[in-house]
Amino acid sequence: MPPTPPTVSLATQGAASLVTLDRPERLNAIGARLLEDLHLALVEAHADSNTRVIVLTGAGRAFCAGDDLKEFAEQAATSESVAAMGAQVQQITRDIIFGPKLVIGAVHGYAVGAGFEWVLNCDMVVAADDLVAFFPEMALGQFVTGGVTRLLPQLVGYQRAVELIVLGERLDASALQRLGLVNRVVPRDAMLSTALELAGQVADRSQMATLQLKKVMTSQMRAQLDAALGLEEQAAMACFSNPDTAQRVDAFVRHKP
Repeated sequence: MPPTPPTVSLATQGAASLVTLDRPERLNAIGARLLEDLHLALVEAHADSNTRVIVLTGAGRAFCAGDDLKEFAEQAATSESVAAMGAQVQQITRDIIFGPKLVIGAVHGYAVGAGFEWVLNCDMVVAADDLVAFFPEMALGQFVTGGVTRLLPQLVGYQRAVELIVLGERLDASALQRLGLVNRVVPRDAMLSTALELAGQVADRSQMATLQLKKVMTSQMRAQLDAALGLEEQAAMACFSNPDTAQRVDAFVRHKP
């Protein structure tokens, strides 16, 4: 059998590494393979001496539609598989936030669940005007990850964060910008070029200074964010193993058009 193609691609655009979620037939939904491929791509991009900035985007009609619920049974099959999935998801947040180089998100279509979390993990975000982002986890009996329980209250306030997580309100690009969750909103066909232009501006700055800036800014929140990631992982594992969650996910998958 031919090898399975990777679900994430890595390319070079000048001084930028372009990391692209490349599972468009599933709206870049998250499974174990995508998490592994994304981790390896981010590690390689951060380690590349010619890369000064990373641009994270998605192929096809969406940035990332969140967890691939068609793989839920496999993910939740054993305590080991549940633990592995939780650890892999949290590792991506560590790769984005605690990696040495600035990461610019170029996001469009849908950013759902962990896809929305990765948007919040980026250092800067260019959003297409068709972007819709939300957290579906509470309706499905799951739990948010990506350090959101620490990051989102800091960005929008405690009560608004609770509302967004519990109710899963859908936010369009303009609402995300008003809340300070994305930097720029541009037409869909200008999203990637705008992000790469922004990456070029970052690359023109002193590399030493930008590396030091990210190190200083992220090191100040590392202890609290590490604690949040650990607690989220435990909560996500508990929710994943809950029979009610399996019933909710099954009902969603069966009734999804």
